[in-house]
Amino acid sequence: MKYSAGFTRLWPSVWTIALMLASFLLLNQALKSLPLGTAYGVWTGIGAVGTALVGILVFGEPRDAVRIICILLILVGIVGLKATSRP
Repeated sequence: MKYSAGFTRLWPSVWTIALMLASFLLLNQALKSLPLGTAYGVWTGIGAVGTALVGILVFGEPRDAVRIICILLILVGIVGLKATSRP
């Protein structure tokens, strides 16, 4: 979304909307085999981790130890949710 400049630039806006749609479609697929709470938690966690990593790798945001540890804790939570869910 940052590159779309508030949806004022065409192609970055198109890519943003397409990726958002793909994200919702993948959540829909996950809901077919996972409980709602697990699917939503995993979907949100992946989004948070992905956004944080893009910020670090693409936009030069800080990569201090506390930030990396927090990202790892989110990943542990995602794995824990998935590991303890029953279809």
